[in-house]
Amino acid sequence: MNSLRFREQVYGWLLAGPFVLTLVVFFLYALIRTVYFSFTEYDLFSEAVWVGFSNFVALFKDDLFLLALGNTIAFSTIVTVIQTVLALGLAILVNAKIRGKAFFRTAFYLPSILSSAAVTLIFIWFYQKNGYLNGFLTSVAANSPYLTCYVITAVICQLVLVWRDRLRGLPASWFDPAWAILSCLLAGVATVIASMMGWVEAAGHVVEVNWLNTREEVGPMPLTLWAIVIQNIYTTIPTFMLLFLAGLQGIPEELYEATRIDGANKWQQHWHITIPQLAPVTFVVITFGIIGTLQMFDQVALLGSAAPLESRITLAYYVYHNAFPPGGSPQIGMASAASLVLAFITLVVVYIQKIFGVKEKANV
Repeated sequence: MNSLRFREQVYGWLLAGPFVLTLVVFFLYALIRTVYFSFTEYDLFSEAVWVGFSNFVALFKDDLFLLALGNTIAFSTIVTVIQTVLALGLAILVNAKIRGKAFFRTAFYLPSILSSAAVTLIFIWFYQKNGYLNGFLTSVAANSPYLTCYVITAVICQLVLVWRDRLRGLPASWFDPAWAILSCLLAGVATVIASMMGWVEAAGHVVEVNWLNTREEVGPMPLTLWAIVIQNIYTTIPTFMLLFLAGLQGIPEELYEATRIDGANKWQQHWHITIPQLAPVTFVVITFGIIGTLQMFDQVALLGSAAPLESRITLAYYVYHNAFPPGGSPQIGMASAASLVLAFITLVVVYIQKIFGVKEKANV
C-alpha cells in the first residue's frame, strides 16, 4: 500500500513538474528579481545601484506615468463594462431557438481565434484618414436626411397603427411585429416619394476623423485609445460570449416555465432568472476582463509610430517603454517599479470587484 501511494505521488509530481518548474522560473523568480530591481538603478549593462524608494517617488512625479495610469483605469472600466454587456447579449441571442444557430455561433466566435498582430494591422488600415471607417461614416452622414425621414415616418406609422388598435380595445403592443413590418414598408415608400419630390436631399458631409495620429482627447481618454477600445472589444467579446453561453445552457428550463406561467415577459425572465443565475459566470468574465484590460499591451505596441506615444500609453506599455526605450538607456528600476504598481492595482481592483461587485454564487 505504501509503495502504491509513493508511486502515485511520484507520477503526480512528474505530471505537475513542468508546470511547477515554469511557475518557479517565470513567475516566482521573476517576481523576486522585479521586486529587487524596483529598489535599484539598473540599465542592464552596469551593476545595479540600490536607491531605495526613489523609483516609486519618481513614478508619481512622472507626467507620462500619471497619464498612463489615467488611460489604463479609464480603458479598463469602459472596455470591461461594454464587453460584458455585449457578450451577454450575444450569448442570449445565439442561445435562442433560431434557424442557423450554429452558423451565428461560429461567426461570432471567429474574431477570438484571429492573430492579434493581424487584427491590429487590419484595424490600422481600417482607421486611416481615407480608410473604411471614415468612408462608412461619410456615407451615413451623406444619407442622414433619408435615414432620419425613414425612422421618423416608421415611428409615426407604428404609433398610429397601434393607437388605432388600442382605441378598438385590442391588446396591441407598441412593438407589435405585424404593424412594425407594415410601418417599415410605409416609411420606405414615403422616403422614396419625399426624395422624388425634392423634399429630402442628400447632404454633402465628408468625415475625415484622424483616429490614430492625433493627441485629441475625447472624454476620459485620447481618441486613439477609443479606437483601440473598439478593436479590443471586437477580439475579446467572442470568448466571453462562449462563457456566458455555457452558463445559459446550465440554467434549468423549469425556472423559465414557472415565470411564463406567472405571466412574465422575456425581459422579466432575463432580469429575474438569467442574470442572477449567471452570477458565477459574470464574476469570471468581469475578473478576466479587468485583468486583461489593465495589462493590455500588444495592441498598443503594434500601433508603433502610427500614433503618438502620449495618445496610446498604458501602464503595461509604460513598463516596456522604460525597459526598452527607443534610442535611450534602459531604466529597469523604473520599469520594475511600474510593473509592481500595475500588479498592485490589478489585485486591488479584482479584490474590490469580488467584495462589492458581482458575487461568485448565483442568487437563488
